[in-house]
Amino acid sequence: MSAEVEAAIFDLLDKLPPGKSVSPEEVARAVNAEGWRRELGKVRPVAVGLARAGKLVITRHGKPADPDKFKGVWRMRLPLPDEAGGGAGAP
Repeated sequence: MSAEVEAAIFDLLDKLPPGKSVSPEEVARAVNAEGWRRELGKVRPVAVGLARAGKLVITRHGKPADPDKFKGVWRMRLPLPDEAGGGAGAP
């Protein structure tokens, strides 16, 4: 199940220019267009795990957020070259 969410995240991000992001809702809709609300709760834990591993950056207001402490509206993007290997997120 989380593999499907992870695949959707990277599929959407691979289609975007570097630095652009996707919302959790976009990912949930990619997994299940009709029942996306049921999928929405699965996106956050997958995104947090990917961010901890340095494969994804969680952003708030366009800036990297700590994957263990962020709240509110958030988005996801691929790490930029200067962020590679940093899995912990923002300071």
